[in-house]
Amino acid sequence: MVIGVILGLGISLPVAAATGVGVVTGVAQGVSHQQKENEKAANANPESRTTKFYIDVVIEDEGSRSRGRGEVLHDSIVVVRDDKLWIEAKNRATGQPRREDSHPFTGFYLMYPDENRSPAERGLVTTIQKDPPMLNWIYVDNETFELKYSNRSGSIAHKVGPWDWTDEFEDSSITLNEWEGFLAVEEDMYRDENGNPRWALYYDWNDDGLKGRKKGRRTMEISLKRRLVENQEKNIFGVERNGNIGVTGFKTTREI
Repeated sequence: MVIGVILGLGISLPVAAATGVGVVTGVAQGVSHQQKENEKAANANPESRTTKFYIDVVIEDEGSRSRGRGEVLHDSIVVVRDDKLWIEAKNRATGQPRREDSHPFTGFYLMYPDENRSPAERGLVTTIQKDPPMLNWIYVDNETFELKYSNRSGSIAHKVGPWDWTDEFEDSSITLNEWEGFLAVEEDMYRDENGNPRWALYYDWNDDGLKGRKKGRRTMEISLKRRLVENQEKNIFGVERNGNIGVTGFKTTREI
């Protein structure tokens, strides 16, 4: 039996003895919450929150797109690397990161499994590697306001939501806490293969331009656009394109 492996969302990953296919506690709880949300909004919300997508970076101000930082950042793509979310150049032909060893954000919305959060918050998850396709939660670091990723244990103490989008179109913008407050921040100490500073993704939680946190670094306001993953397949939860979470099975008992 070929069984896929997805780790990183729940507290533990028990194995079902009869079938060899386990259930990830965190995923199961999140899916249950999400199905209820989808049922409530079935008529007004034709696009399920659990459809997988990439994230493209857009500079909304037309005048800034063609010069300086805007020229570098416009129509780039968000990738995950070293526990953080970064912005990298896009291969125009494939829509994937130009750097071949980079893993693009490839995720979806899922209710965050935390009984102490009331009301429950919609979280955001992404695969962080191709093989096995491990899932982690996206969160905003409480101290730095960087966008990072981790398992449930590493994310639960930070800002994990609520995530959403601006409308029902495929290229709708991502929101957090009901606002598009995302900033690209130039990380001078981290450089790409050409020696240029890399741009990391931050959230301006206090709406003050990262006052006290910017530390002289250059920043730019950006918009994050959803781009749906094509040819999504059915998974063990029985959901297809409208609700595809990309899960094929589990075979571990280890907590992560």
